[in-house]
Amino acid sequence: MSNVTVIGAQWGDEGKGKIVDWLSERADVVVRFQGGHNAGHTIVCGNQTYKLSLLPSGVVRGKLSIIGNGVVVDPWALLREIETVRAQGLNITPDTLKVADNAALILPLHQRIDQAREEAKGARKIGTTGRGIGPAYEDKVGRRAIRICDLAEPETLAEKVDDLVAHHNAFLRGLGVEEVDAAELLAALKEIAPKLLPYAHSVWRHLEEARKQSKRVLLEGAQGTMLDIDHGTYPYVTSSNTVAGQASSGAGIGPSHVGYVLGITKAYTTRVGSGPFPTEQENEIGQRLGERGREFGTVTGRKRRCGWFDAVMVRQAVKVGGIDGIALTKLDVLDGLDEIKVCVGYRHDGKEYDHFPAGKELQAKVEPIYESFEGWQESTQGARSYKELPATAIKYIRRIEELIEAPVALLSTSPDRDDTILMKDPFAD
Repeated sequence: MSNVTVIGAQWGDEGKGKIVDWLSERADVVVRFQGGHNAGHTIVCGNQTYKLSLLPSGVVRGKLSIIGNGVVVDPWALLREIETVRAQGLNITPDTLKVADNAALILPLHQRIDQAREEAKGARKIGTTGRGIGPAYEDKVGRRAIRICDLAEPETLAEKVDDLVAHHNAFLRGLGVEEVDAAELLAALKEIAPKLLPYAHSVWRHLEEARKQSKRVLLEGAQGTMLDIDHGTYPYVTSSNTVAGQASSGAGIGPSHVGYVLGITKAYTTRVGSGPFPTEQENEIGQRLGERGREFGTVTGRKRRCGWFDAVMVRQAVKVGGIDGIALTKLDVLDGLDEIKVCVGYRHDGKEYDHFPAGKELQAKVEPIYESFEGWQESTQGARSYKELPATAIKYIRRIEELIEAPVALLSTSPDRDDTILMKDPFAD
C-alpha cells in the first residue's frame, strides 16, 4: 500500500488545502487524524470555493472520507459544515463520510471555558480560536471526555454529563462565569445523537480493509509542526500532536503505514496569534507579503503575521516530523522583490543556534541570521513546469532544499490546483 501523510512544516496555514485536494484525486481514502474545527482548508474546485474545518478534503472529490479518533469533534459544527457543503452540491452521506466512534466531543462548555481562560489571561493570552479545542483534549486526557459512542448509551451519557459538569462548574464558579446546566447539556446531546450516530464507525476497521486491498490512503494533518504540543513553540501551540507520528495513533493504523510524509511549507513564513516569530517583518515587507498572499485565517479571518522563510525552523520540522519531501507553496508571492532573505541560524547574547531552542524566553529573544538572495522580476504565477521559472527562483528553491535537508517534491505557484509542478509523486513509492 502506498500511503501519504501530509503535515504542516511551519505554524500552519501553509496551503495544505490545495495540496491535499491535489493529492486526494489520486487517493482512495482521505483521513483527518488530529485537531478540531479550529483548523481550516480552503479548496478551489472549478468555480466553487469550499472552506472546510472538520471535513476531510476528500469530500470535494467524492472519496471515502474519515474523521479519525485523534480529532476532537464539535457535533454541531460538523453537522453545520455538512449542510453547508451539501448546499454547494457535495453529496455527504454515512456511506461517504465516517467518523470514529471513539472520538471525543467538543461541547458548548468547552468553548465557554476556553474563552473565559483567554479573557482572564489578558495580555498573556495564547491566542486560541476560542472554539474549545484545548479543554476538550484536556478532558480526553483526564478520562472524563464524552465520546461519540456514548451518545448510543443513554445511561452512560447521563452519568458522564453529570460528572463532567460538576468538574467544570467549580472552575467557572471561581471565575465568576455562568455555570453549565447538566440537564440542558444532556438534552442537547440526546437531540443531536440520532443525527450524528449514523456517521459513527470503528474507522480503524475500514482502514485495515483498505490496507488489505492495497488502497491509497491520504492522511491529512491540521495546523503545523511548530504548533505541536510537544515540539512547537510551547505554550503558544495547539492542544494536539501535529507531527506525522500522530497519523498512526490518530487514525488507528500501524506506524509503518503512514507512508510518504509530505511537509507543506510556504516560500516565506506566517503565523496567527501570539508567540515567538524570529523572522517576522513588521514593516513594508511584511505588509506586502500579507497583501499578496491574502494572509487571513480560513476559520477565524484573523490577519496573519508575515516574515522571511525560516530554514532553521523548517529543518527542525523535517527532523521531528519524519518529512520525506516538501511541497513549497506561494512562490509567486515573492515575485517582484529585489532582495529575498532566508534565516539560516539564530543568535542571542553572543551565542549562535542551529535549532529553535525550547525555552519560552530564549525563543522570544533569538535574532535571525540571514542569507540574502537576488529576487526575480518575472512572474512565477501559474507556472506548471520547472523550465517556466526564472533562474533566480530556481536558485532560491535549490538553496532552501540544502538548508532544510529535504527535497522539494511539489511546487505550488497559485491557488489553482493545476498550477502545481511535480518533481516527485508521493504516491509513486
